[in-house]
Amino acid sequence: MKTADLKKRLKRERPMTTVTLRMPEDVIEDLKRLAPMLGFSGYQPLMRAYIGQGLRADLEKLESAPIARLIENLKAQGIPEEALAKAVAGIAS
Repeated sequence: MKTADLKKRLKRERPMTTVTLRMPEDVIEDLKRLAPMLGFSGYQPLMRAYIGQGLRADLEKLESAPIARLIENLKAQGIPEEALAKAVAGIAS
């Protein structure tokens, strides 16, 4: 995730909307029991954290997928793996 996007997501004053979600009662009870143990004020912030983690992971996969395909195509064209590794390292820094 880009730094600017991450900074936006960390702001507390982001607009919120209400969502209705049907879940098994036992799952909610487990979330309520687990939330204070993990330092959350309640089960809803814990649910938001879980959803946020999954969302960030999937967004990262989607954003990096084109790069992975490009690297595989470049390897198939005979570009040395060392050169590709240096290029990718340059992107990350």
